[in-house]
Amino acid sequence: MRFDGLLLLPLLWLAAPALADEPHPGSEAFVDQVVAEHGLEPDFVREVLVDARYQQSIIDAMTRPAEAKPWHEYRPIFLTETRIAAGAEFWRANRELIEAVAAEHEVAPEIIIAIVGVETNYGLNTGSFRVIDALATLGFYYPRRAEFFARELGHFLSLAAEEELPVFDVRGSYAGAMGLGQFIPSSYRAYAVDFDDSGRRDLWRSLPDALGSVANYLKVHGWQSGQPIVLPVDAVPEKLDQRFTTSLDHTLDELTSMGVEFDAGELPDETRATLVELETTDGHEHWVGLNNFYVITRYNRSPLYAMAVTQLAEAIAERSPY
Repeated sequence: MRFDGLLLLPLLWLAAPALADEPHPGSEAFVDQVVAEHGLEPDFVREVLVDARYQQSIIDAMTRPAEAKPWHEYRPIFLTETRIAAGAEFWRANRELIEAVAAEHEVAPEIIIAIVGVETNYGLNTGSFRVIDALATLGFYYPRRAEFFARELGHFLSLAAEEELPVFDVRGSYAGAMGLGQFIPSSYRAYAVDFDDSGRRDLWRSLPDALGSVANYLKVHGWQSGQPIVLPVDAVPEKLDQRFTTSLDHTLDELTSMGVEFDAGELPDETRATLVELETTDGHEHWVGLNNFYVITRYNRSPLYAMAVTQLAEAIAERSPY
């Protein structure tokens, strides 16, 4: 699972110099915390940290996430003819597996495919950074989210022990996300599944595990089978005093009372929803986001990401012969 896209500004690490026996600033305190929380051997954690390398390129990548782009620049990254055609072919080549995963978890098959398509281009790019370097760099040298990434580093060390992963060889994104579906370590531990019954959860080499884990993540977070993701908006009032998030803070009836015009079909008035605003070259386009839109944002909290997954899934489904 990828790190949620936020506009992150470049920062300088202003911490005191590391102690002589600390490979990274604050690493001894980290060792104590990980030993207490995960029951790992302190010498193992220290040895790993000695070989975890600071990478400036990781800090640089955190300052320019794709999700900081406007919609009209973000959409063309993922909604390409090549990626749509590849998604349809991926479905054709793995039809039996994809349909089994979708049926067991009651998640739309095109959504599973689209997430893998957006995350790693169907497994072609699962990341080139050593995960240990990514998480150590962000956990010790990126104060804005250091606590989060230090926690993920602890989960990664536990995950490596649980799944017998080679700590120094595992590659992923600049934010430490792994496998075809780009799961961060805590999500890997919590939501990855052994769909092929091999006795291990392998999100790189086992396509059943990778796709099953994506589907399980969506199911656990509340995916509603057969329900729409978004509704197109026909018009919005010139001024809306409300601040909308992906948290479904309103109902369809409330949006209507605000002057938002859309066709809800047979959905109940009390259906939870939010208004999604996307920046185009000509202004803004709007959508009503529903429960399944919210679920996709649990994978990546950016509404741009959720909309790209939704539209890529629709385009792939249109190409599918099934």
